[in-house]
Amino acid sequence: MCGIVGYIGTKQAYPILIKGLKRLEYRGYDSAGVALISNNRHLNVYKAKGKVSDLEGFAAEKDISGTVGIAHTRWATHGEPSRANAHPHYSSSENLALIHNGIIENYATLKEKLQSKGYQFKSSTDTEVLVQLIDYIMVTNKLDLLSAVQLALQEVIGAYAIAVLEKNNPDQIVAARKSSPLVVGIGEDEFFLASDATPIVEYTDKVVYLDDEEIAIICRGEELKVVDFRNVEMNPEIREVKLNLGQLEKGGFPHFMLKEIFEQPDCIYDCMRGRINVDADNVVLSAVIDYKEKLLGARRFIIVACGTSWHAALIGKHLIESFCRIPVEVEYASEFRYRDPVIDEQDVVIAISQSGETADTLAAIELARSRGAFIYGICNSVGSSIPRATHTGSYIHVGPEIGVASTKAFTGQVTVLAMLALTLAKEKQSLPREEFLEIVKELSHIPEKMKKVLELNHRIAGLSQIFTYAHNFIYLGRGYSYPVALEGALKLKEISYIHAEGYPAAEMKHGPIALIDAEMPVVVIATHNGLYEKVLSNIQEIKARQGRVIALVTEGDNVISGIADYCIELPATLECLDPLITTVPLQMLAYHIAVCKGKDVDQPRNLAKSVTVE
Repeated sequence: MCGIVGYIGTKQAYPILIKGLKRLEYRGYDSAGVALISNNRHLNVYKAKGKVSDLEGFAAEKDISGTVGIAHTRWATHGEPSRANAHPHYSSSENLALIHNGIIENYATLKEKLQSKGYQFKSSTDTEVLVQLIDYIMVTNKLDLLSAVQLALQEVIGAYAIAVLEKNNPDQIVAARKSSPLVVGIGEDEFFLASDATPIVEYTDKVVYLDDEEIAIICRGEELKVVDFRNVEMNPEIREVKLNLGQLEKGGFPHFMLKEIFEQPDCIYDCMRGRINVDADNVVLSAVIDYKEKLLGARRFIIVACGTSWHAALIGKHLIESFCRIPVEVEYASEFRYRDPVIDEQDVVIAISQSGETADTLAAIELARSRGAFIYGICNSVGSSIPRATHTGSYIHVGPEIGVASTKAFTGQVTVLAMLALTLAKEKQSLPREEFLEIVKELSHIPEKMKKVLELNHRIAGLSQIFTYAHNFIYLGRGYSYPVALEGALKLKEISYIHAEGYPAAEMKHGPIALIDAEMPVVVIATHNGLYEKVLSNIQEIKARQGRVIALVTEGDNVISGIADYCIELPATLECLDPLITTVPLQMLAYHIAVCKGKDVDQPRNLAKSVTVE
């Protein structure tokens, strides 16, 4: 949930750290801070409530010299956003400074113990407890920093990625992780440290992803050393990270979210490249071919996910059951991990996560593996924790997603799920060949149809101005469109702070219809499919109660267009692929309403991109 950056080398650290924090600000933006060992060997810590720009203003007249430092941008867990609760945290001796992503679950017990030893605390955070614990162990046992960190982390219950600076040793950073991502970049006579690779790619393409309970000792002028808690030396794998720096910039768009909405045609093409052949008559996922027997022999699939990924999972359930006739269950990962699910080696668990670091999804994977299930991951971030925790899987290859409200990752996930269902169906021979070929060919045409939808941007922007007054929205859909209704409602509430709910259209009369009046905008996904007549009846029920209907319809529709207050016409596609088309105008609608209301669409309040804490 928070962003970590570190640097040690020959350059001045502060500009590198600040630029890195800005690249990671999507991970948390309620406070920020930096710790530097200055040229005169002082350990300087500067912190500010708010965004990285507020930290820059605060530090403008301070001593920001030094070639080693750590920095942090925070999403609050323990303690409200404030300068006192911002990271880095000093030890009482001011010999140590520490930054931390994660949650120390037993912090209260540790804090009470330290207070009994005379330690005083300036913040409400669990992180300050950890830096004081390391300091206590160092002083009491006369140990070096590495040994103290190893002992301290053995007392800790919870998740963490940490980096520690010691004033008396300006040539070293000690970093460790458990259930929270941490990557070390290896440059020429310099090292970088970060929560993910985005702040590093500008300087090096060589990285090491730390595994759980590994500690990195990053020393100036030395090789990277990685050990475990018992001081057993590891052999870290140096990987090449492939990120285009241009993907991390706005590219002329006012917000990352709008840029990422417009990137979707190219992203979906990239997602399908090498998986759908040039003749568009076959689709192959190598992971399915490699593990064909395990996947085809599954008693059932269980998809675990959170948030937007859960909505993609609902579409995946529909696709797999329809194409493959294999039963599928969809679970919130956060609930799955706690309800003692019935699961065994005959089950396949599909775990979906954009970041590859979602704490609840990782815990669900761990539980499923412990019971013998086969795990298939669907993820965007190469080298992240979920791909390493699964037996096999597929990347969605849509590039880094910086906007907190997911857009291109959702359509990428749906695309991979469609290709997964098609590949399984072909191997299982559960779809007639003519139908299989029709779906594959139409899937290959989706990027071009998305481009036609994006041409509606200015019209949707104008329409959005009408609805900035609204305090509530209802989104309705049926079949494949029900999860799209959920996703459309989520996008609106995430970035505009308007309360919105998605429902299956037929369920409206079982309660939500009581909310309908002339002040209630209702978005209805009413493209021409097998349930068209049913949705038409639902719209008539809304209009009978003076509701205001915004309908997504197929081009050429002249029935619903005569009933709804506003219509957005979309290119026709197959019903099973409709979500890839209908999602895009709902993303634009949410975006433009939020912009009209003056909201920060890329960094909405209380949210962060990568949910690495429970």
